[in-house]
Amino acid sequence: MKHRTWFCKRNSRKSGIWGQVMRILVVEDNVNLNRQLKEALTEGGYAVDVAFDGEEAYFLGDTEPYDAIVLDIGLPQMDGLSVLEAWRRTGKTTPVLLLTARDRWSDKVQGIDTGADDYVAKPFHMEEVLARIRALVRRAAGLASNEIVAGAVRLDARSGKVTVEGQSVKLTSHELRLLTYLMHHKGRVISRTELTEHLYDQDFDRDSNTIEVFVGRLRKKLPEDCIQTVRGLGYQIAEG
Repeated sequence: MKHRTWFCKRNSRKSGIWGQVMRILVVEDNVNLNRQLKEALTEGGYAVDVAFDGEEAYFLGDTEPYDAIVLDIGLPQMDGLSVLEAWRRTGKTTPVLLLTARDRWSDKVQGIDTGADDYVAKPFHMEEVLARIRALVRRAAGLASNEIVAGAVRLDARSGKVTVEGQSVKLTSHELRLLTYLMHHKGRVISRTELTEHLYDQDFDRDSNTIEVFVGRLRKKLPEDCIQTVRGLGYQIAEG
């Protein structure tokens, strides 16, 4: 495995930023940078899987339902642009943020033309990566801002603040992840399987009843009928 010397610039303060999306794949062959990205994104409220080469990245991106992917261009086994091109050729539409150590504008243009949604040049500030990921998923969900409203419930996906009729509601990290995903998909019925796949990384026990437990806890903190059960199908937050 090759090791490059690019590292991210990171603010010493905890960002306190909660992600708009739930599950992210980080693809970076530099072990230290991969670890830094995973730690920062996990701290930001995301469930994070990692890959260190292009072949592993392609397999995970092709088989797992990620909400966004952070993809380095210079990877062993299979370079990042080839991985991205293969995903797009098979119809994968997951938002992809490219990491590039290349300064030439032609490389950046090639990345966008291949199907990338955005890029960040190394070295970078971690806060910039988080902000760009939020923007990518916000656009994918058709949202114009970080604030999502469903009746009396307001969620600021950037800060993780939830209010009901203007009053702050305290949620655990798992409750916030669940609510954020449902709020981003207002009006659509979300199955327990989909929630589990998007809220937790590969090590999570997907046969557990954790989703039901968190839904029950959320319902006690939110207005009645905010989270609706569609029998045999899943859960839904109604439009409005």
